[in-house]
Amino acid sequence: MPAEKIAGNSDVARPVKNSLSIWLELGKVKITAAVSITTVTGYLLNTNRFDPGLIGTVLGIFLLASGASSLNHIQEYRYDIKMSRTMNRPLPSGRISESGAAFVTLVYSISGSILLYFGAEIQGLLLGWLAFFWYNIVYTYLKRYTAWAVIPGSLIGSIPPVIGWVSAGGSLLDPMVIPIAAFFFIWQVPHFCLLIMKYGKEYESAGFPSLSGSRNPVQMGRLIFLWVAGTALITVAFTLMGPLDSMISKIGLWLASAWLILVFTPILKNSLSRFKPGRYFMKINYFVLLVVVFMCLDKLLLEHLHI
Repeated sequence: MPAEKIAGNSDVARPVKNSLSIWLELGKVKITAAVSITTVTGYLLNTNRFDPGLIGTVLGIFLLASGASSLNHIQEYRYDIKMSRTMNRPLPSGRISESGAAFVTLVYSISGSILLYFGAEIQGLLLGWLAFFWYNIVYTYLKRYTAWAVIPGSLIGSIPPVIGWVSAGGSLLDPMVIPIAAFFFIWQVPHFCLLIMKYGKEYESAGFPSLSGSRNPVQMGRLIFLWVAGTALITVAFTLMGPLDSMISKIGLWLASAWLILVFTPILKNSLSRFKPGRYFMKINYFVLLVVVFMCLDKLLLEHLHI
């Protein structure tokens, strides 16, 4: 093949690859993929099978959440440019214009809304729009004024599993929705607190209030441990009050909750100089991954293994 032709193919492929990369970055696909998984979890907690309707719901949530993330890039790129962690994102780095990012936001949001409507009907779509509004209007602006925005902001994470629940035919009035939403709300508070602690100085330099700037090391340790303990207790309560039936899943969640308390106990004694938020941030993420696995396995274990 002539060298000119190879070079030509490469020149064509490069802009496509760059554009795809920008779209994926604007959509924060790692986060939105995790949101989609929680939607699947809510769906499986209401049923024991995968239906075609789940596909539309999950894709709809993924795209709508990507639209919310893309809009968040537009809302915060003036802050992003001040932080080394975010200064290379598409907008602050100049790889896309505001109008280009707005176009990406519209494509994500409209296509996600359409798919969500067909997958979860009007009830699921309205919940999806509620999450969109809460993230981009309530949380995004509230966090500019208070570090405690992480608490109302964590409500966003409780909505996708509820959408999965109603997509599978569940009712919003079903009492089982409460422990589902409660778990996916509460674990995010220590998750975000640890993230803010890890990048506290960067947040402060960009003009955001930071918890680590208003609390001493002992207070921060106690605060995070309190929320972690609450997460473990909610998880145990979920096994008693939630829609779980398999003993394997229940025992798995009890053990995971005990492990979470055990691994976070040292933060009560560590000073901030020795405390490594990134390490604990990963531990609580591992815990949630375990919980999601046991939740998803619950109905499948009963259906196929009868345990």
